[in-house]
Amino acid sequence: MKQYSMWLLWRILRLEMRLRSCCARLAANTDTEALHDLRVTLRSLRSLLRPLRGLPLVEQLDSAAAALGQLSGSMRDAEVLIAELQQHGLRSAARRRRAPLQQGYAGLLASEELRHLFLLLGALPQFWRLAHREALHVGLRRKLRRRLQRQWHKLQAALNDPLVSPHQQRLLIKRVRYADQAYSGLMGLSELQQRRLVQAQSALGDWHDRLQWLAVAEQDADLRRCVGRWQEELDAAYQAALPLLDDLRTREQSQQRLDAL
Repeated sequence: MKQYSMWLLWRILRLEMRLRSCCARLAANTDTEALHDLRVTLRSLRSLLRPLRGLPLVEQLDSAAAALGQLSGSMRDAEVLIAELQQHGLRSAARRRRAPLQQGYAGLLASEELRHLFLLLGALPQFWRLAHREALHVGLRRKLRRRLQRQWHKLQAALNDPLVSPHQQRLLIKRVRYADQAYSGLMGLSELQQRRLVQAQSALGDWHDRLQWLAVAEQDADLRRCVGRWQEELDAAYQAALPLLDDLRTREQSQQRLDAL
């Protein structure tokens, strides 16, 4: 068990190194994927941390990562919109949004949220050793499996509830997908289910992007020409997601296999 928990600590510290690399890329403006990679790393970090709640410093780390994710969310939305505008030749509309985005990068790198997250990550090894001395890692793998299965069952409940919005389903799919990647094998998903998670997240991501762009277009006159196309793409993305969501709904046989784990 000590070996497994130390492997988890190593995984978290590797993600810290990746975060620092993303910040350096963002500061040097080396490429257009630095913020995206930073946010993916944050999601990977939170996927490792959520099932570890109850261990020292974990909940504080998860909250700090969530705060940084929230701070960077609108910037990533702007990046995606700018790429869309450039792709369709709307260069002036894209250019108008680029300067505020650069200011946002600088604000993120100087933010209290980022400083606080790195401060907590730096303190984590000491708290992890304390958890070992207090035997808090005993039974960790069994607890992880139980908590991961609860995430899958929560997604199943959402997929079978007509009152749950596509946006909420998208967030739950992302959570399950990243948790499955973080703890490979513990959730017990088949390769087909893993593929469907990726496909459904992509389709609902396209749907969500168009939904956001249409909301922005209500305020920004330079986007009005895109409304018709975005509405068509919104509907198409949702229709593409429906059979994928249906495939993700647990069949009786796969549910029995999961419950037997």
